Amino acid sequence: MEGWSRGAFQESRRETEELENCPRHSLGVLPVRVAVLISGGKDSALALHRALEQGHEVVSLVTMVPKREDSWMFHYPNVHLTGLFAEAAGIPLLREETSGIKEEELADLNRVLETLRIDGVVSGAIASKYQKKRIDKACAELGLQSITPLWKENPLILLEELVDKGFKAIIIGVYAYGFKKDWLGREIDEGAIGDLLTLNQKHGISVVGEGGEYETLVIDAPFFTRRIDLVETEKVWENQGGCLHVKRARLVDR
Repeated sequence: MEGWSRGAFQESRRETEELENCPRHSLGVLPVRVAVLISGGKDSALALHRALEQGHEVVSLVTMVPKREDSWMFHYPNVHLTGLFAEAAGIPLLREETSGIKEEELADLNRVLETLRIDGVVSGAIASKYQKKRIDKACAELGLQSITPLWKENPLILLEELVDKGFKAIIIGVYAYGFKKDWLGREIDEGAIGDLLTLNQKHGISVVGEGGEYETLVIDAPFFTRRIDLVETEKVWENQGGCLHVKRARLVDR
């Protein structure tokens, strides 16, 4: 999920081996009623797209809104825009606050999921052992399937799939050495993918931002009926990183 936070990155390194032999829950899963964890970023959006393609009945999108910016589990930048995301997708949204405190976030997620009549939960985890382990645990406690359509897939191929399928995702936060202020607001296209590969070679960043190096916002997707128009934004830069804060946005015809 893209959006797994920077705080989780260090913890994830210590857990790298724990899930190597776990079953990939997205494989061989029959269509079921699901909720999809949504941050508004590219990974959760692509996971939703895959779930719809696989025939799952998406009964709700779920957004956990951290009370603190350094959430261990959940995406923070511009998460308020998931309401427009859900409206554009035509899928109900359940949005709840979470403490943002390590491990307490899992209990917050459980309280939300147990209110839904679902059989499984879809998330956009790609390589984050920290995130996947905890979502798997939440699902196991509630007797739900944990469905991770993007798990362990080639990061470069995932980015190319986004572009090929017509997703419009812009970078709204950068937090790693090598990024400059002009990355804020930049669309992920073939040129950006090439530049991300260069940063990967020079500085070792994850090309999909799985280490918390950057965050994205999807403003158009194949399953949208309208797109998100960013009316007013502000770039905030400090030291080696920054964010594109969206102050006003609206839905417009595609």
